[in-house]
Amino acid sequence: MDITTKYLGMDLHSPLVVSASPISENLNNIKKLEDNGAGAVVIYSIFEEQIVSEQKDLYYYSSLGDISPEAQSFFPDQKEYRLGPDEYLNHIRKAKQSVKIPVIASINGSTTGGWINFAKKMQEAGADAIELNIYYIPTELGLSGTDVEQTYIEILKSVKSVVNIPVAVKLSPYFSNMANMAHQLDNAGADSLVLFNRFYQPDIDLENLIVTPNIQLSHTSSSRLPMRWIAILKGRIQADLAATSGIHSGTDAIKMLMAGANVTMLCSALLKNGIEYLKVIEKQMIDWLEQKEYDSIKQLIGSMSQLKNADPSSFERAQYMKALSKYKF
Repeated sequence: MDITTKYLGMDLHSPLVVSASPISENLNNIKKLEDNGAGAVVIYSIFEEQIVSEQKDLYYYSSLGDISPEAQSFFPDQKEYRLGPDEYLNHIRKAKQSVKIPVIASINGSTTGGWINFAKKMQEAGADAIELNIYYIPTELGLSGTDVEQTYIEILKSVKSVVNIPVAVKLSPYFSNMANMAHQLDNAGADSLVLFNRFYQPDIDLENLIVTPNIQLSHTSSSRLPMRWIAILKGRIQADLAATSGIHSGTDAIKMLMAGANVTMLCSALLKNGIEYLKVIEKQMIDWLEQKEYDSIKQLIGSMSQLKNADPSSFERAQYMKALSKYKF
């Protein structure tokens, strides 16, 4: 079975790509990911705050301005966080020397600034591509939606201006018109859109009366939102499409590919089940393809997108009404 695909201009032997996560902090894990069939790996993210901070002990929150000592406790100490910029670049170099699959660097930022030049250093370290993870939660009352969108565009253009390797943009679904935002990013030069970033929401510790980080892994139903938007965007923009969130089985991956994804990205499934679970997902995917008499993944990609669907409205409002009508009380 031919399960090869093309992503960011690169030929991958599998559409199963490992997304940025703690798994890739360990070089042996990256080798193990390759051995278990990963088509590519996105290295864990380096943060804008890490790059711009002069004192690593404060790098996570120093650029946020004056905040109270109580608020500072929300942010992790350096010893609880990941390696700094120099170590990150060295990690890319070592990964490239150790595996043959593409190594995609990940940079997480929310503003334009001098940190963007770090993207060039990622390229020089050997990264095959860059995933630009724009984790931005606007809270200013006077900031318009247009201003927020422009920030994304400016960050992308700034990064594209300093590198010549492909740049993917990982973004959230929280836009007033997701289709228009995708169109703007496509026009600004995004080589791929990664749908969607999952914002980790804070929680309140009722025992200690403090705000605490709350990390919840995805589940299969988390895939519905990115699947819908990938299906809607497929064929309407030039950029590749990567599906992330909620891919826990071979059938989850198949659905995303049918919707129009070039690749499906895995994180939670591997954190729950181990790196070897990659082979389980691959086998499930191949078994389904053989049962349905497909010859390759390429036949599958986009076959159930909105443009190719006999009922295009199924991805929009009409389907919402049909879903609600199924329930009686």
